[in-house]
Parts: sequence; C-alpha cells; structure tokens
Amino acid sequence: MRLKKMAAVGTAALVAVALTACGGGFEAPAEGSAETSGGAGAPEAETVFKVAFNQNADQPEAVAMTHLGERLAERTDGRYSLEVFPNETLGAQKDTVELVQAGTVDFALVAGSLLENFNPDFVALNLPYVYDSQEHQEAVLNDPEITGDLYTSIEDQNIRVLGGFSAGTRSVYNSSHPIETPEDLAGLKIRVMESDTNTRMLELMGGTGTPMGQGEVYTAIQSGVLDGAENNESIFANLKHDEVAQYYSYTKHLMIPDLLITSPETFGSMSEEDRAVFLEELQVAFEESSELTTKVMTESQAAAEEAGAKFNEPDIAPFREAVKPLLDEKLTTDTAKDLYDSVRAAAE
Repeated sequence: MRLKKMAAVGTAALVAVALTACGGGFEAPAEGSAETSGGAGAPEAETVFKVAFNQNADQPEAVAMTHLGERLAERTDGRYSLEVFPNETLGAQKDTVELVQAGTVDFALVAGSLLENFNPDFVALNLPYVYDSQEHQEAVLNDPEITGDLYTSIEDQNIRVLGGFSAGTRSVYNSSHPIETPEDLAGLKIRVMESDTNTRMLELMGGTGTPMGQGEVYTAIQSGVLDGAENNESIFANLKHDEVAQYYSYTKHLMIPDLLITSPETFGSMSEEDRAVFLEELQVAFEESSELTTKVMTESQAAAEEAGAKFNEPDIAPFREAVKPLLDEKLTTDTAKDLYDSVRAAAE
C-alpha cells in the first residue's frame, strides 16, 4: 500500500522556533515548569476554547494550535478561537484527560500512551518500530480508514480524538560509547519514560531501562546513577544532556504520538459548519507542526554537534528484531493486531 498523505487545506506559514534551554523538546521536565500566567495569545472571540499542553509555547504543536485558533476566529467571524495553555498550566497530561472528560478543559494534547487506560488497543500506535518515518506516522494518525474506529471507541467515556501530531523520533544516548548493536547496551542503565512497556522495551534492546522523571535525568547521568537516556534530538540538545552523554545513536526505536482530544459535548457545541471549519484548519495545523518538528530536530542536532556531541547511525534491524517479543506481549486483542497490521501496511 502506498503511504497515504494527509489532505491539505490552505498553506501554513512556517514560523521560527526559539530553541531555549528550558524547552525545544517534546518532553519538558515537570519540575518547576508550570506557569501561572494565562495561555498563549488567543484572539478575541465569543467562545475561547482552552487547550492544555504540557510543554512550552514554542513547541511545534503549540505554535500550530495557536495559529489554528487565529484562523478559526477569522473563519467563524469571531464565534470561536483557541487559547493554548502551555507548561502544564492546566495540569499534568493525565489530569487534563480527566478535565476534558469533565468539560473543565476544552481540548488537550496528550501522549498517545495515556489513552491505553481507556482502550488498550491504543497500544498499537505506541509500540517500538511501528512507524518507519515521521511521514508514515503522520499519515497513519490522520487517516480515518486506519484510526477512525479507534478514535471513536472511547466517545462513550466522553473523549473524542480529533487527530495526532508527530512528537519526534526517540533514540538512545549515553556517556560511554556509540551504540552499534544491542550488545553495546549491555550493562548500561538508560532512562525511559515511566511505564512498564518502555522498561521492557529497553531490556529487550539489550540495556537496563530505568524509569525516572525527566527533571532528574541530567544530574543522574552526571553522577553516574544513569549511563544515558532515550529521547529525540531536541531534548538531547536543549536540556543539555549532550554535556553529560555525548554519544547519540540513532536507534530510532520509538515514536509516541501526541493526540488532540476533546469531549463529544464540547465539539458538538459548535454548529456543523463551524466543526467542518475546525477540522479543515486542523489539517493545516498538522502540516505546520510537521514542518516545524523537522526544523527543530535538524537545528538541535547541529547545536549538539557544535557542543561536541557525536552522532552515529547503527543498523536498526537487530534492534527491531530484538523488541519483537513486546509485540506478542502487548497486542492481545484481534482489534489491536489488525490495527498494528494496518499501520505497518501503510509503510509499504
């Protein structure tokens, strides 16, 4: 099957992203990151929807959603706009899912893995090596033929998934040596996101997965508690992990999507015409965020190399083979298996 491309409506303007030390990544540290000020520059409208986001306002998804709000206000003659509340201002991601369900928050951008709590079949979108590229991931996330049934499956729990953004590709970095094979990870303690799935993934890849909050990682590597971590180039450079773990190896093992959620009631509060406008402009936001994500990752790698980091590209085939047992462990329903097969088929 040929890789399906999202339908574009309009052309999004590419804006410059500030790569600051506190941000520039896709998983900012929770410690001390919450802001008490309001959201990010919403235009005036009769109804201003709140959008919860756990990272800073310079991130591609936040920039794209802010611009979506501006276009929405214009196209609905001031009936609706969006205001992005970054840096966990409205709560941590898990909390914002519950707030969306309650109608307290209108929209939220959340890691796809969180929705496994509402339907385990979402795991098919979050497994290692399920995507071959950012283009593949973005096409799958926003193809209703592939994800439509999954996205509507949790509406009875008052969650509607409107689509997904790519949050970059995660790879391994460490303080000891380049990783060329799974054997090179032996004995290395690598920070992973706090989930059993990711701990098991790193174990299968050859290392020791160590769950830890993002804000502790730099000091843990510096002190020798950790040997490294796994994340995208932006986190690596902009949280200064390149100072304590200079070997970045493109294992490209994981691409966790950020999904945009709302409640059926909130989305249904707009007229059918205005909902159509929103969905059209959301497609533009997906494209804008995609362009910005590519730009951020390229600039982050260059910045890290200038700071002395060393990048290498191992053959990922042995790593892909190593994590195959995780597929059998996690794809426990026929629906999840079929969804996984559809995602993989879209790359062919």
